Amino acid sequence: SCRRVGDRIMKSDPSARVSKGKVVTAVFLKDIQIELRSRVVTNQVLPFAGLVMVMFAFALDNDDVLQRVAGGLVWLATLFSLFIIVQRSFAIDTADGALDSLRVAGIDLSAVFFGKAIALAIKLIALEIVLICSAVLLYRVDVSATGLVLLVTCVFCATSGLAFVGTLYGGLTAGAKGRETLLPLLLLPVVAPVLIAATRATEAAFGSGGAQTSEGWAWIGLLAVFAAVFGVGGSLAFGSLIDE
Repeated sequence: SCRRVGDRIMKSDPSARVSKGKVVTAVFLKDIQIELRSRVVTNQVLPFAGLVMVMFAFALDNDDVLQRVAGGLVWLATLFSLFIIVQRSFAIDTADGALDSLRVAGIDLSAVFFGKAIALAIKLIALEIVLICSAVLLYRVDVSATGLVLLVTCVFCATSGLAFVGTLYGGLTAGAKGRETLLPLLLLPVVAPVLIAATRATEAAFGSGGAQTSEGWAWIGLLAVFAAVFGVGGSLAFGSLIDE
């Protein structure tokens, strides 16, 4: 059960302050184990994201257009899927009282933030790999060796930013009424820089519209700054948001 996470952590070292590393690991493993049992990403999110990519291919129905916008479509599908994954993760924790149990147990909630963010990032990366492969097959984009390096870096930096923001805002809306619609309304304006920067970097990696690979690295810098800001800010703010 999710609500037993705090008890297991405290029992592992009842006489001393539990280290952040143990909390991060326990929360991460809990979220991953829930996913392995429920297979929400595999059975629901992946088919949804794949359907979005296929529908775009039918709607645009032009190889030149699809190749130019392939990067944006990958990240739009990722963003839509992010809402589903975040809502599912925090809905389970709220219903099972896991967050309340961790708070009452005196657990450092910044470690909970990082544990959930890492688990969310792993799920998103698995999704993005499928989406990028779909873009290569459906939209016939080509990726060079230097473009692949740029693309991998883009995925890492953009996913980190999305995971931190998704975890922060997921905690903010966890106990709110109408969180299914509130989360996208709050999250969309915040992740706009990630969507823009990741799209531009991916277009450079794909060589869309004659873009050069070197043009994408400036956008990687923006993604890295975004991830760092929300990683630090989220870890500081997450505890107070959950307490409220």
